[in-house]
Amino acid sequence: MEKFYDILKQLVRTPCVVGAEHPFFITLKKELEELEVCVEYYDGLIVAKGSDPSSGYISAHADRHGLICTGHNEFQYAAFIAKNQADLLGNSNSEQLLKNFSMRFVDQKVQAYEPWSGSYLGIGTIKDAFLCQRRNNIIFKIDNFDHLFPGTAIGFIDQLKISEDGLVSAQLDNVISVALIIYMYHLGYKGTAFFTASEEAGKSWRFLLEYFRRLDISTNELLVLDTSPYSSLEDINHLDVVFRNRDENGYFRSPLKAKIKRFAIENNINYHYKDAYLKNKYDSEGTKGSLGVTELGRIIKATKGDIQGTTLQIPTIGYHTVEETTTESAIKAVIAILSQLYLKEQP
Repeated sequence: MEKFYDILKQLVRTPCVVGAEHPFFITLKKELEELEVCVEYYDGLIVAKGSDPSSGYISAHADRHGLICTGHNEFQYAAFIAKNQADLLGNSNSEQLLKNFSMRFVDQKVQAYEPWSGSYLGIGTIKDAFLCQRRNNIIFKIDNFDHLFPGTAIGFIDQLKISEDGLVSAQLDNVISVALIIYMYHLGYKGTAFFTASEEAGKSWRFLLEYFRRLDISTNELLVLDTSPYSSLEDINHLDVVFRNRDENGYFRSPLKAKIKRFAIENNINYHYKDAYLKNKYDSEGTKGSLGVTELGRIIKATKGDIQGTTLQIPTIGYHTVEETTTESAIKAVIAILSQLYLKEQP
């Protein structure tokens, strides 16, 4: 596992603010090409191809949350700017969670960078963060950034922390999945991997769908890796991986679902289905809520099922902060599942 954590540590230190992913994509491209993996760079998408490209299709979004300078000493949450406010309706789980913890950002150190070249433009500290009802976005006050121009990307300064009791913390969504895929290539994965941009703004599925249409590819075995948020450590202490039957946009119908579930049962990997978990939670509370919106669900709906697959998610707490936390056992479980699916020889 040492190699995996080395990869993750490096990637965590490289900002990848939603809408300003290019510098991170260049880093990712270099990492993959050093492994002699063929890399294609499209609008909003990196495609990595091993020596047997059709042997697997794994996808993960690369973007992370951060800020964008929108005027003199004015900084807004990047995801809500990148999605052009078009579908900021407040009805997704992520938006509802976000609005509840804007103050968690106070005293967080951030780094500014030029969104194309990646040039470092300075370090600042968030002094205030509040939800502006008129603009329906989180507005930030930051020291030392009065020299920045509109469009400058600002990422959270972050580093990986691994505690003695097996907890792994950083802004994990979704750099941990990117690191897992790179690690799989180290172990001998020969299939295809997709790294998408702007998932946090609800756009990544379009980039991925465009690629499938470009090459007239259809599959029912697209595996999408991501994190899945929970409220407390107790919620994830006995949970290694998270599956789904569906999301708000559609049902996941793929042979991968049964393979993964069978392997989890045979190897005592703790799991549950997030959609069933949420439905039971709403029923017990007597409330109604979203079953979640995923990149995969949007693709399934747009293609009327021509592209199908399933999700494999890592449970975390501290959603969308630099203290997002999972367990080492969850990471090992995901690696075991991926190895079973795609590697002839288990690590």
